[in-house]
Amino acid sequence: MQRVYLDHNGTAPLLPEARDAYRRAIDDPPGNPSSVHAFGHRARMTVEAAREQVAALVGAAPREVVFTATATEANNLALLGTMQAAAPGRRRIVGSAFEHPSVGRALDHLERGGFEVVRVRPDRDGRVSPADVVAAADPRRTALVTLMLANHEIGTLQPVGEVARALAGSGVVLHTDAAQAAGRVPVRFAELGIDLMSVAAHKFGGPVGAGALVVRAGPAMAPLLHGGGQEMNRRPGTENVPALAAFGAAAAAVAAGLDDEGRRQQALRDRLETAVGRLAPDIRVNGAAVSRLPNTTSLFVPGADAETLVIGLDLEGFAVSAGAACSAGAIRRSPALIAMGLESEAAASIRISLGATTTIDEVDRFVATLGAVAARARAGAPAAGVAR
Repeated sequence: MQRVYLDHNGTAPLLPEARDAYRRAIDDPPGNPSSVHAFGHRARMTVEAAREQVAALVGAAPREVVFTATATEANNLALLGTMQAAAPGRRRIVGSAFEHPSVGRALDHLERGGFEVVRVRPDRDGRVSPADVVAAADPRRTALVTLMLANHEIGTLQPVGEVARALAGSGVVLHTDAAQAAGRVPVRFAELGIDLMSVAAHKFGGPVGAGALVVRAGPAMAPLLHGGGQEMNRRPGTENVPALAAFGAAAAAVAAGLDDEGRRQQALRDRLETAVGRLAPDIRVNGAAVSRLPNTTSLFVPGADAETLVIGLDLEGFAVSAGAACSAGAIRRSPALIAMGLESEAAASIRISLGATTTIDEVDRFVATLGAVAARARAGAPAAGVAR
């Protein structure tokens, strides 16, 4: 069986440029980037070159890029670090109700610690109203607003720039989780007018275990960890030089072809959605009415169960998901769709996310296979090859 990978929002395959950079780095002589000898200086040069490449991808200055192990760590550093350093009278945090779990559970943690958390619900199309966010962010009490740049489950783009412009000069810190957006759509940190932005290498072809928090000068933020003075005293610990070299190489590679690849993936996504609509007109695209990532489709299959669909497609050789890849293999109802008020859709929707390796033939084969798998799921039959 020739398997087809359609879960790039979970993690993207490692780009050849990233693999080559990683191999070169591990073949280099040993050296701690904080050491002053020649070996350490060589390692430091590798780290700083990667910092420049990541900064270029997201429209930031290199000095603003703080390397972390993951975007989850970057999100936690942004939220917990900002609230730990907030002025005593500012105890409110405003976020959306369908953030990634690394933000949502950090908000839960802060709420348990006595902070006031306001969660703004998206509309049924999967977009948060900037007016609702701004209304909730009373500048006398609010320290932080966190709003993702693109939703990880349905791909809808959020009005981060509009919120930033409305809150400019208020003293409220604005953070965005750009893990799904960076490397897929143009991202310009400086132009967005935000203070903090999280990025993940493995979402666009870099290695797992490398992330970054982009930090504008000004807002106070306490470190989560304590140790050495690495990463501008914001994230102590010896940097993972090979992983960061690969992170930088992936960032440079996707930046070079971002517009063309985005158009190619959007054409594939549109082809998929059009073909599914012809095959089964009652299957709907969640979030279709608003701007989305070019690679992401969330399909609601009435009468089917998301887990049955995911398993059935996997048995036919197609890897898709039913939401965020954050629950150790568990398949549950989509939290994003529930937050949007789409209770029925949450139990019967799957996410298809395309990437640099996706081809027209794979999309066409997927659509043909989905028809058969959906028919079995709707009939209540077991997935092909699964005994009752």
